[in-house]
Amino acid sequence: MSDLTLKQRFIASLERKDVDKVPVCSVTQTGTVELMEMTGAKWPDAHYDPEKMATLAIAAHEITGLEAVRYPFCNTVMPETLGCTVREGSLDSQPQIIDFPCKEKKDVAGLLVPDNLLESKRIKTILQATDIVKDRLSDEVPIVVGILGPAAIACCLCGVNNYLMWCITAPEVLKELLVLGTSVCKEYANALFDRGVDAVVIIDSEAGPDLFPPPLFQSMILPFYRSLTKDMRGPTILHICGDATEILDDMADSGFQGLSIEEKVNLAYANQVVAGRACLVGNISPVFTLLERSPEQVKKEAKECIADGVGILSPGCGIAPHTSIENIRAFVAARDEYYGLG
Repeated sequence: MSDLTLKQRFIASLERKDVDKVPVCSVTQTGTVELMEMTGAKWPDAHYDPEKMATLAIAAHEITGLEAVRYPFCNTVMPETLGCTVREGSLDSQPQIIDFPCKEKKDVAGLLVPDNLLESKRIKTILQATDIVKDRLSDEVPIVVGILGPAAIACCLCGVNNYLMWCITAPEVLKELLVLGTSVCKEYANALFDRGVDAVVIIDSEAGPDLFPPPLFQSMILPFYRSLTKDMRGPTILHICGDATEILDDMADSGFQGLSIEEKVNLAYANQVVAGRACLVGNISPVFTLLERSPEQVKKEAKECIADGVGILSPGCGIAPHTSIENIRAFVAARDEYYGLG
């Protein structure tokens, strides 16, 4: 198995097959200020320009050694496409939603998926970046794209306060937004697979216990996940921020091949709950470890993560923009040292 390509190892790990060593990559955002300075592909332009997006994404693989190319670097692509107003961000801050279309329940009924969804400016940028990455990159390296999931889309479209209130007082209205979000996810994700992307990460932290009531997850969220994964034309990973322990069992039954979890979830316990139904991805802290600790401390925690049975070694959430290249390289080196390859 030592002759596996990075892509073969990554896909085999998602499929819970035996590999010679766990892949080490990030399935969440990878843009850092150091990489931007080295490549000239800087935020905010790299969020909107496909050439710069591809350049910065590839740099995270070629310069730091992360074993996948992952983009984009923000979560505003679909919200802006569906009517949210977005502030573009800066060199070290991501674009942010500053206004949303569904301020009242009656606004939801008038919201439709655009007929030309894949031709919209933001989504077209991601598809064009994919073509550039495919052209520049060896076919041996996995390409991973992140998109928002149904709950995250719903929350963006109606605002956090409405989202929290409607799940209790108007679940039928919230379900309309979840239906729309699921439809958009399917169309967008499958367009990415058709373009040659190897895995799509569904970022849906708004479905997690930190925001959404866990007792409602099974009835309101899980059916949409199962519909989504049933219609996907390639491997999918579900990423939920925060402590997802309470919903791990349902997450494992959702049909996603991978589950990306934060450091707040005990990995050894997660392995017991998931019991081989999905590949666990994570769960090194991007802030308290990768950003703030020394390379040796990064290595120590990464090796513990592997020992606890992670399927793909990855940050538990997006890499902080001021994370050093040195620490990311240490993160990669830890995997090799664990297997006696360093």
